[in-house]
Amino acid sequence: MKSISSTLLTFLSICATVLFAGERKPNVVLFVADDMGFADCGAYGCKDIPTPNIDALAKNGVRFLNGYTSGCVCSPTRAGLMTGRYQQRFGFDANAEGAPAPADKAPRALDIQQVTFAQRMKAVGYATALFGKWHLGANDGYLPTQRGFDEFYGFLPFGLGAGKNGQPVPIYRGTAIVENPANHMEAFCNEALSFIDRRKDTPFFLCLPFSAVHGPFVGPEPYLSRFDNLVPTNRKKYAADLSQMDDIIGRVMARLRERGLENDTLVFFFSDNGGAGGATNNGPLRGTKWWVWEGGIHVPFIVQWKGRIPAGRELEPPVIQVDVLPTSLAAAGAQIDPAWKLDGANLLPLLEGKDTAAPHDALYWRFGVQFAVRQGDWKLVKPHINDAPKLFNLAKDIGESNDLAATEPDRLKQLQALWDAWNANNEPPRWIDKRWNGDGPGAHKKNRPGTGKGKKKGG
Repeated sequence: MKSISSTLLTFLSICATVLFAGERKPNVVLFVADDMGFADCGAYGCKDIPTPNIDALAKNGVRFLNGYTSGCVCSPTRAGLMTGRYQQRFGFDANAEGAPAPADKAPRALDIQQVTFAQRMKAVGYATALFGKWHLGANDGYLPTQRGFDEFYGFLPFGLGAGKNGQPVPIYRGTAIVENPANHMEAFCNEALSFIDRRKDTPFFLCLPFSAVHGPFVGPEPYLSRFDNLVPTNRKKYAADLSQMDDIIGRVMARLRERGLENDTLVFFFSDNGGAGGATNNGPLRGTKWWVWEGGIHVPFIVQWKGRIPAGRELEPPVIQVDVLPTSLAAAGAQIDPAWKLDGANLLPLLEGKDTAAPHDALYWRFGVQFAVRQGDWKLVKPHINDAPKLFNLAKDIGESNDLAATEPDRLKQLQALWDAWNANNEPPRWIDKRWNGDGPGAHKKNRPGTGKGKKKGG
């Protein structure tokens, strides 16, 4: 009987291997732009900077009309993305560098107790890599390869302008500082292409958080000369950086096609927050990065999965970047444990056209003293330390110009109560950033919120 049982088990094992061999888990690729304006790609109305590869993702997938991020500056958004949770749950309201954290707090970094996107994907059999900007902690124990990524090549702080004493920002491979590349974006691209080639036979999670289009703008050739006399002078380097980013997205997608992987790859594209003003274009949205006005949090948001997601659609329901993690886990066939307390929703039913309902009853924001909540078409927003909360109907007033607080007091109270209940489950900010007071970074009080006139520095 032992021999028969052993033979039977071996046979069943072989059958299971054959049965599931063709059911490859999809790869997951994240393209994350940095400080990109809402209206700065063709899919969202841009006319002066061609973005054919970003537009192709929208054509081959889904373009969300109400895509959001949970932060209006770089670092908090990434904390939300990497955990699938509102970053306010663990007090991550402000950027992860600059002044030290209070003595009784952990480093200005992603809380070590938070399980990361990479760790979740590794647990279900994925190879993981991040090439580009980390911005979630520079202390030992908090680097990407110490938080679940098999491979990391990039930099840690807010951008290429973060180098000290005029020196270039240090570049890391894993946990070691290496030589700076001649062109950072090209280097990130080469790393991504190599990773795809090396990992093509196993499912992988590839995160490309670009240095573009965060200032200081680089304006590399041959991209810069493409925009001679085509865009305003202050927009020329920005246009070049955006064009290079779009080109790199095209090269990565081409490599997936060459390796026969495009139909097996779930692709996301979004910006970490709205444009910072100046060279960027947020279209009809009020405000910029550094505010919870729509211009700071309402971003381009595109998803493609050929053969699985019907192509060429626009979707109205509001979604947010914390949805990317649970959606990716669902695509991988993983079970999400309620004990993880993820705030994100699985978007696959909506993406596949199996469900039309909004995945969230409401979306929430907190940036220090600023806060906002959106439920349906209604948004409550406190954009300045000295302002009372304001109320807008976004379906009729996407530019947030007509405050209805006085004429809709019950709605105002309802949304305030909703936000208060959400915030009661959050941790207070672990560190302070006075730039969240609503005057913007370096701005004088005469530059009221939403003007975007303040001098920008940092993520």
